[in-house]
Amino acid sequence: MNGLFIRSAEDKQKLEMIYLASNERLSQRVIRVLSVKKDDILAYCYSRNQLRTFKKENVMSVYPYKREVGT
Repeated sequence: MNGLFIRSAEDKQKLEMIYLASNERLSQRVIRVLSVKKDDILAYCYSRNQLRTFKKENVMSVYPYKREVGT
């Protein structure tokens, strides 16, 4: 998973992830990673339209973002 975050930052590619927020709620987000740290990632969150810090331990799933055809 860490390799995918690093590659996203280097290639400026969007990722889609399932994230467990601090309030125990799952959310699905589209992000672009800006930097990768030991425990966190800094990313632009297209779902919130702002920079966000995400804890790696709370990432449930992450995969390359595939835009639907026609959008």
